[in-house]
Amino acid sequence: METQKPQQFASYLLAGDQQNAIRLLRAIATNQPRFRVYQELLTPAMRYIGDLWERNEITVAEEHVATAVCDFVLAQYHYRPDDQRVLPVHSHNYKAMFSCLEGEQHALGLKMVAGLFDEQGWDTRYMGADLPLEYTVGKAKMWQPDVIGLSVSLLYHLPNLRAYVEKLEGLDYGPTVLVGGRLASKYDLRPYCSNHTVIIEDMTKLENWLKLYKAGEKQNASH
Repeated sequence: METQKPQQFASYLLAGDQQNAIRLLRAIATNQPRFRVYQELLTPAMRYIGDLWERNEITVAEEHVATAVCDFVLAQYHYRPDDQRVLPVHSHNYKAMFSCLEGEQHALGLKMVAGLFDEQGWDTRYMGADLPLEYTVGKAKMWQPDVIGLSVSLLYHLPNLRAYVEKLEGLDYGPTVLVGGRLASKYDLRPYCSNHTVIIEDMTKLENWLKLYKAGEKQNASH
């Protein structure tokens, strides 16, 4: 996919141009697996917008508009009215729960990841942004998901990440904790995790991990 496509998509998001963003997404997504669409269009577009914000080339308000428009476009892509697909049927007994750390408002990437798990036949629960640790732990104890996905995008939330990982990996039934988000591709998050935590740097890593897990190679998937 041409490198200008993500930037063109980003320009539509920043302009609040939902219709052209949807047209571009659907044109690119034709006969393409969802993983590839996320990896080659949506993720680089949102990272580009994040970089613009970090360099003060766009305002916080513009970044929020772009995120909201991308969220809307994503929903249209998944569940457009003319789509004849039925909702995915859970093809096995694996369960996954996804949430952002407390204070984290950037949940769009996490929503994409939850959708990919759902498409792969997992029973998923997307808990959204800004979920306090005690609430996350409480939900995990009640539902006991096999996998708990966490998203972190801001550097000053990294100390909280360590607390989330320790509490969740310390649960009696032993869930696997996945950590992703914008920081995962830019920084070494291992000091804030354990040797058992799975750090997801990009969609390719996630796709490979899911294949291993589904094949029953859980031990290999954790490394």
